[in-house]
Amino acid sequence: MKTSERKIDHIRICLTEEVESGYTGLEDVMLINQAIPEINYSEIDTSVYFGTKKLSFPFLIASMTGGHKETEKINENLAIAVERTGIGMGLGSQRAGLEDERVIKTFTIARERAPNAFIYANIGAPQIIKDPEIADKVIEMVDADALAIHLNYLQEAIQEEGNKDAKGCLEAIEEVCNNVKVPVIVKETGAGISKEIAIKLKNAGVYALDVGGKGGTSFSIVEAFRCENEVLKEVGFDFADWGIPTAYSIVDCADILPTIATGGIRSGLDVAKSLALGAKIASSALPFLAPAKISPESVERKILRYLTGFKIAMFLTSCRRPEELKRKPIFITGKLAEWLRFRGIDLKTFCEGRI
Repeated sequence: MKTSERKIDHIRICLTEEVESGYTGLEDVMLINQAIPEINYSEIDTSVYFGTKKLSFPFLIASMTGGHKETEKINENLAIAVERTGIGMGLGSQRAGLEDERVIKTFTIARERAPNAFIYANIGAPQIIKDPEIADKVIEMVDADALAIHLNYLQEAIQEEGNKDAKGCLEAIEEVCNNVKVPVIVKETGAGISKEIAIKLKNAGVYALDVGGKGGTSFSIVEAFRCENEVLKEVGFDFADWGIPTAYSIVDCADILPTIATGGIRSGLDVAKSLALGAKIASSALPFLAPAKISPESVERKILRYLTGFKIAMFLTSCRRPEELKRKPIFITGKLAEWLRFRGIDLKTFCEGRI
């Protein structure tokens, strides 16, 4: 099946089926209410810098789509809303644009409609293993501020036509980091990144990690729904809960490289919890897909919900700036507490402040 046709399959399934894997680990995090915040709501500044761009609050719309004529309007609506609200966005894998120049506009529309926003290009690790030089092509295609190299080996393993060759991946990433002119983000797509891999990626020259943890969209489930091979379909559902939950990956990665919290981020409160654990910014994709099918205004309303929730969480924890969330006490229970102990992290010390 052509890459562009898979894009439409993915969108249809994400809009019509239950594709989320659940538990992110953020459920085990409680921000501690400050009954007397001692700040005025109007004093709060939610803005942050990521790379060379200023974001109105620490949030991106994560990579979603592109590569089929029907996806152009989705990316256009996302880009208009991102430009208006002062955040950023990622593009779906640009492999289809490399294969067929007729669909390049589905990606370039983002920069056209969001000339000032932070936009990152996106290509898969299997593609750069074959040809690291395509990194420059996808960056140039969309005038990107950064390049994301996505790791989606679970998805590839469930796809009947998937690319399961991973040998040479780290070497290819390092080559790209050494040669492209923009920062490189390595992003998982639902299975999370561990501390051990984060260290290897830092040594390879990666700028930031998008943990893409378990808890949001499971591409194992997505591929199971579209798979015609009955064995792979059943295996896809078997792996529905595979991966490192988002909060666990944040804990693992945040002290190693700037970390983007992705995977089941469904509110501004989730964004605040992610930053309290150590993330630099957060991002989300699935909640914005249905609004993006409608209009830029629908996307804006969803962004405003995240922004408002994030600012209220800052107010109720007495934070004037987003980075202060890491210095505030939090309460961690359940499996996330067990993960901290497994990683040799003193739970009480961690909960009293991450800086």
